Amino acid sequence: MADELDGMTTFVAVAETQGFRAAGERLGVSHSAVSQTLRRLEERLGVALVRRTTRSVHLTEAGKRL
Repeated sequence: MADELDGMTTFVAVAETQGFRAAGERLGVSHSAVSQTLRRLEERLGVALVRRTTRSVHLTEAGKRL
């Protein structure tokens, strides 16, 4: 349960800040930890929530619905 809540908290931070680094700063963790937590959430849900590029992060349709 804690992992699920951490994943959701991380997803919300990424969605609101539109970046892993800014989300990490907000949450007090590294951008790498944000990326790993979000990846685990996506694996549990079986759907991609964000599109990652080297310069940006965008929500997928599933991420927008969530």
